[in-house]
Amino acid sequence: MYMLGEIVKLPQKDVELRMEIGDYIGKDGLVYCGKCRGKKQTILPASDFTKGKEMIVRCLCKCQVEERRNQEEEEERRQAMKRIEMLRDSSLIDDNLKRVRLSTFQQNAYNQKAYALIEKYINAFDEMYKNRQGILFWGPVGTGKSYTAACIANELLDRSIPVIMTSFVKILQNIWGNQEEEKLIMNRLNDVSLLIIDDLGTERSTDYALEKVYNIIDSRYRAGKPLILTTNMTVNEMQENTDIRYKRIYDRIFEMCFPVRIAGRSWREMEAEKRFDKMKSLMED
Repeated sequence: MYMLGEIVKLPQKDVELRMEIGDYIGKDGLVYCGKCRGKKQTILPASDFTKGKEMIVRCLCKCQVEERRNQEEEEERRQAMKRIEMLRDSSLIDDNLKRVRLSTFQQNAYNQKAYALIEKYINAFDEMYKNRQGILFWGPVGTGKSYTAACIANELLDRSIPVIMTSFVKILQNIWGNQEEEKLIMNRLNDVSLLIIDDLGTERSTDYALEKVYNIIDSRYRAGKPLILTTNMTVNEMQENTDIRYKRIYDRIFEMCFPVRIAGRSWREMEAEKRFDKMKSLMED
């Protein structure tokens, strides 16, 4: 009879098995789990592998299999969150934009339609991804294009969907004259489920820069994955541009992205007015 905590030497194989609370020896002489009543030992039939003899070896009972599965799932979740945090850290999202979510989205008379659209886009992202559906947020400076795009990025990241939000300016700074770094960055941009590039049109208008911008957009197109862009340019400015260097960029964008106008007054102007009114009130008092 084996005692609790005793180390059992298994026949034909020098493997140790420690008896736990409730474990017992069955009629077949094998150790069984006291919780799930499953085998903790099994018999391998005689074969070349066992040198022609039966061999008793350890095996996992049901609760051990469940425990191992839970540990593996927890490790997968931990690794997934680690990857998400790395993506979040590598994204060009200002600290004040990292907090924006659907629940905290500041709606006004101008952006209600945009809010409804991004809510549907986020909740139906599996379908958007499958259809390679992107968005082009366009409109005047300061109306909340980056804010709206960041809301999509944060919501999807919270749902463990890989997203990178950056800008062409930052990408070009990192790849300038460095082919190895360019290859790594391009792979990273195409690996994620959604790529968001902020402020199209603010990058330098050199032949080199325009060629890289096209390569980034075209590479995403060929990868068959969605792209979101923001720009201060109008749709007409992009569609009516006859310069072939720009035209092929914009044509590719309109193949991939549905244009959405973000209108209204500049958030910066409204915030400045609030600060001015507050200071004026204090000064008058």
